[in-house]
Amino acid sequence: MNDSTAVTVLRYGHRPGRDDRVTTHVGLTARALGADRVVFPDNASGSAETVRSVTDRFGGPFRVECRGDQQGFVREWDGAIAHLTMYGEPIQDVVGSVRDRAVDGDPLLVVVGGEKVPWALYEQATVNVAVTNQPHSEIAGLAVFLDALFEGRELDREWVDADRRVVPEATGKTVVDADDAP
Repeated sequence: MNDSTAVTVLRYGHRPGRDDRVTTHVGLTARALGADRVVFPDNASGSAETVRSVTDRFGGPFRVECRGDQQGFVREWDGAIAHLTMYGEPIQDVVGSVRDRAVDGDPLLVVVGGEKVPWALYEQATVNVAVTNQPHSEIAGLAVFLDALFEGRELDREWVDADRRVVPEATGKTVVDADDAP
């Protein structure tokens, strides 16, 4: 992967009241683990505001958008599409080819379903990726996928325009003003 590769995470579907916390965590995971932006459905504006607030406090760059027509967004995407699903091909078999396309400058759309995903999405995806073929959290799937995609480099990311920084330490919880960070 190179620094010019754009990675967008699309939260496909959102059930208000039921998915609020998971949708928010999809956005926070996307931000923390190297994506450039997250796109939420229009009815997930609360999740969008939470992720924007975290970005304002802890730094970016990271963009948050809400879109109404998610099927149209996928249809119009100009680049590779990795759909995370337990029914896909094993991540260890396909992440290298996804990375190779991204190295060539293709923007990458990572789709994380939030409710029943239409069959058309499986067909539109460049690759349907399974992080195991077992039921588990879409947040975990996204985290494992992004870590494999970036080969761990996202863990050393530099954050800009942060108001606050977490001070890494063995015990304790220290958050300081960004200007005072060691």
